Amino acid sequence: MLYDAYDWSRGWLAGATAMARISSGWLASPLNPMAYVKGGPMAAAALDVFAHAMRPRGKPKFGLASTRIDGETVPVAERIIDRKPFGQLKHFERVGWAAGDPAVLMVAPMSGHYATLLRGTVERLLPNHEIYITDWRDAKMVPLADGTFSLNDYIDYLLDWIAEVASRHGRPHVLAVCQPSVPAFVAVALMAAARDPDRPRTLTMMGGPIDTRRAPTAVNRLAMERPLAWFEQNVITSVPMTYPGRGRRIYPGFLQLAGFMAMNLGNHLVSHWEMFKHLVEGDDESAEATMAFYEEYLSVCDMDAHFYLQTVDEVFKRHLLPKGEFVHRGVGVDPAAITDVALLAIEGERDDISGLGQTRAALDLATRLPERRKRYFMVEGAGHYGIFNGRKWREIVAPVVEAFIRRHGGGGPLHRSGPSGLADAEAPPGAEFA
Repeated sequence: MLYDAYDWSRGWLAGATAMARISSGWLASPLNPMAYVKGGPMAAAALDVFAHAMRPRGKPKFGLASTRIDGETVPVAERIIDRKPFGQLKHFERVGWAAGDPAVLMVAPMSGHYATLLRGTVERLLPNHEIYITDWRDAKMVPLADGTFSLNDYIDYLLDWIAEVASRHGRPHVLAVCQPSVPAFVAVALMAAARDPDRPRTLTMMGGPIDTRRAPTAVNRLAMERPLAWFEQNVITSVPMTYPGRGRRIYPGFLQLAGFMAMNLGNHLVSHWEMFKHLVEGDDESAEATMAFYEEYLSVCDMDAHFYLQTVDEVFKRHLLPKGEFVHRGVGVDPAAITDVALLAIEGERDDISGLGQTRAALDLATRLPERRKRYFMVEGAGHYGIFNGRKWREIVAPVVEAFIRRHGGGGPLHRSGPSGLADAEAPPGAEFA
């Protein structure tokens, strides 16, 4: 019933937003006398904001058609390397460019948003790396015949895809953003214990919940305060008959979005108010920047219930990984097995989703990894999204990541990508050793 009610309201809003867009265009038209009256532009802007905030959204496109390398515009083609029921491995191929640059497998979160949330992350690293990304599928689009998807399946996918990238480029580098820091760390520990020749050279973890007992946030406290049965009874629902995944038990992306929006409601209201003012003033560029962010942020997808509930239970409630009790397919996971995969932990000073110290815990768990292969970087003034998107990511964090990759076996010098890409920027002095 929950999903049916959501679909009904979304259908109603589709009609309402269409009317709002039409009315806004009419009010702003130079052929309409109301466009020259003070109230006209204000009403048009208000309708624009409403239409943008409320309209239904599908899966966004990456839209990265080219990149700049050494002053040259290089075409980029999106290639699907491997397909599985719940996701695909995508390669951003720099057409005609073969510089022997390090290969990076970017692990996107399965947390209610599409992999395109990392568009800016990909775009910034693309001039200097062969970028692959885990492109997760909306669970409501996966037929029941394809089975379920759990945290263990997520780890299996990563093990397969790390090996796939390694078969093309040798030992790759892995970069996990937010939630996948846990399965990526587990996958690396398993490969290290098996002395797998395809094990990554480096693992970078950004804002990940390795040990949520450290500086617990509102998200962590909710997981601890409620029994697992509460989550199963209150936030898990079935996919309606109108989708390919009809009958699948899922955690809806719109619930995850509602939770995140509620955590920072004031900031979101201010952002939409500022967008309204920019539209009234005719500052379309500033308004479009806000719209672009929310275009991505408001595009959500669903998670299989098995994955969601197992993650809540084992990562956020029982903390199996930092306790040394995590088991994958009957095999115990020992972080101490990591002896030659360099680890970089990045955290945002103002992260209200993964608190300070939660990602850094991975460095403490890898007890046999030499200190010279461990790095920690705290991004001053950055929130959760600021460490992998936006100006701080482009100008402060990305240079640290690039320098770390090259220090630990990642190809030749950085290319010059020009002022927009900033790929030639230097890491802040001492940043890698913070």
